[in-house]
Amino acid sequence: MKVVELPVAYVPLVDAAPLIVAQEMGFAEAEGIALDLVPASSWSSLRDMLAFGRVDAAHMLSTMPVAMALGLGGVRQEIAAVSVLSVNGDVIGVSRALEQKMRDRGYFFDFADPVRAAEVLADVVERPITFGVPFPFSMHRELLDYWISGTALAGTRYEVRTVPPPLMARALADGDVDAFCVGEPWGSLAVDSRAGALLLPGNAIWAFCPEKVLAVRSDWAETEPHLLGRLMRAVWKAGRWLEAGDRRGAAAEILSRGRYLDVPAEMIDRSLSGRLTVSGHGEQRDCPRFVIFHDGAATFPWRSQAKWIGARLAGRNGLDLAPAMETAGAVFRSDIYRQQLAGSGAEMPGASDKLEGSILEPTAVASRNGQLALLRNAFFDGRVFDPLKG
Repeated sequence: MKVVELPVAYVPLVDAAPLIVAQEMGFAEAEGIALDLVPASSWSSLRDMLAFGRVDAAHMLSTMPVAMALGLGGVRQEIAAVSVLSVNGDVIGVSRALEQKMRDRGYFFDFADPVRAAEVLADVVERPITFGVPFPFSMHRELLDYWISGTALAGTRYEVRTVPPPLMARALADGDVDAFCVGEPWGSLAVDSRAGALLLPGNAIWAFCPEKVLAVRSDWAETEPHLLGRLMRAVWKAGRWLEAGDRRGAAAEILSRGRYLDVPAEMIDRSLSGRLTVSGHGEQRDCPRFVIFHDGAATFPWRSQAKWIGARLAGRNGLDLAPAMETAGAVFRSDIYRQQLAGSGAEMPGASDKLEGSILEPTAVASRNGQLALLRNAFFDGRVFDPLKG
C-alpha cells in the first residue's frame, strides 16, 4: 500500500494524544498514511489552516465547527466533525490572590463541588472577574457560562478574554486574567509555576463533555472518502490504545517530546491518570474520567451534543433556537462515522441523539454488537437537554 502523507493541524494539548499516538505508534502507517502533524500557535490559526486548505484535517474545539456553520467568528467554511477525539480534559483555575482569599474563607479546594466553589468565589470577588479561555467559541467558554449562570456567580460581573493555551499560566501570573478554563497540561503549568490553583475539572460541570473533534472540510470528506476512512480508523485505534491497560507512562513520554507538548512527562501523566496537583502546596485530588479517549463510545459524534452547543451559541448570540440546533446537529457527522468505522470494532449506538444529562451511572444501550455501556453524562445542576426541544 502506498503511504500517503496527510497534513493535520493540532494545538499542543494532552487531548491531541490520539493524533500523536496514531503517528508515533504505527496506527497511521498500518492504514497506509503518514500524519504530518502541524502545530498551531492558536485556535484561530488552526481554524484558518483547515478552512483555507493548508491542512486536510485538524484537532479542533468541538464548538468551533458549529460556530462556523452558524456564521459566527467571521470565517465561513463547511466543516464536518467526523469523530470526537476527546471527552472532558479541561480545568478551571484561579489566581494566587483569589486562591488565598478563598482559603481565608475556609475553602480547601476539593476539586469536586461546583456549587460550593462558586459560592466561595462569589463571596471573595471585589471587582469584575476576567476569565481566560483559549477561544471565544469553545467548550471552555460554554462550561464557564453554564456554571456561572447556574450558581451564586450568576450575579457577578465578569468578562472573558482569549488567551492561547500555552500562554494561560503567564497571563494568570501577570494579572491579565484572574481565572481561566483551559485544557491540560496548561492548567498544571499554572500550578507548578505558582501562578494559581485549580478549582474544578470540567467534568464537574458536565460529566461527559465533547471537548475536541476530528474535523475536516466537508468537500474533502466527499472527494477523499478513502483517505478519510484511513485517518479515522488510525485515530480510533490510537484512542483505544490509550485506554487499554497501563499505557499512561508511554503516552506521557511521547506527548512530552519537544516537537509536541515540550513539558515534563510527569505533568502530562496527571491528566492521563486523573490525579491532579491542584495547588502550589502540593495537594493532589483524584478525578476519575478526567479525560476520555475511547470508553463509553467517547469517539461517537452525537448529534445531540452538537445541538446542545448550537442552543448555547444561539442563546448568547441572539439566534433563533430551532434552526440553530438543526444546523448544529448536521455538523457532527454520525453518518460518516458509521460508514467509515463499520467493521473496525467500534461500537455503534443504535441512535444518533440522546438526552444529554440523563445518564447518572453506566447504562447499557442498544448497539450493533450489543456490548455498549454509556457513561455518566450528568450536568452539575441536574438539567436534561432534549435535542428535540432544546
